[in-house]
Amino acid sequence: MAQRSERRTSVTGAVFAVLLVASFVVAGETPGADDSVEEVVSFYSDNESEVVISAILSGLSAVFLLFFVGSLGSVLRSAEGPTEGLSAVARAGGVVAAVGVLIFAGLLFTLGDAADTLEPEATQALNALNADFFFPLAGGLATLLFATGLVAVQSRVLPGWLGWSALVIAVVTFSPLGFVAFLASIAWVLVTSVLLSFGRGRAPTVSTQAPPG
Repeated sequence: MAQRSERRTSVTGAVFAVLLVASFVVAGETPGADDSVEEVVSFYSDNESEVVISAILSGLSAVFLLFFVGSLGSVLRSAEGPTEGLSAVARAGGVVAAVGVLIFAGLLFTLGDAADTLEPEATQALNALNADFFFPLAGGLATLLFATGLVAVQSRVLPGWLGWSALVIAVVTFSPLGFVAFLASIAWVLVTSVLLSFGRGRAPTVSTQAPPG
């Protein structure tokens, strides 16, 4: 019963990925940090509904990410062995990543809801934050994936290719290919969520009872 419930919880990673991608699609290409004030104000004034809906979808995705991280952390903790403690690091990284998503959601909601009433310079400043304030999200995802990859490679609690790919994505996160790594991390969560929901990633139960004398 407990494993069945955990499998259902693991699906939340896929829900996170779908909601986050949907939020990108709904909002469209938002202005960059170096776009002019006129371009920024015009975009958010003309796309208020889409931006607000996108922000809500992003915020919801963060909630599902937290549930997924809790489920993944339980799987890692059951198998970490000599890497004891990394499951807690992975969970902490997931929490930071969820906070990062919520920050973007809050900024986007404010831009969509108040662009017509804010001073143009304030709108541009918020847009710059929305475009470039990615360190909480990137750092959280990198921590989540790196800690998970270390446990997975050592214990094989997840398929080997999934553990190694997590390590590679984490390392690339703060490189010039950071945005590619971000997209890859979403795909990684989606794939891992599906595998766990079908029962992959369950470490064998280790008996703590002493052998009969």
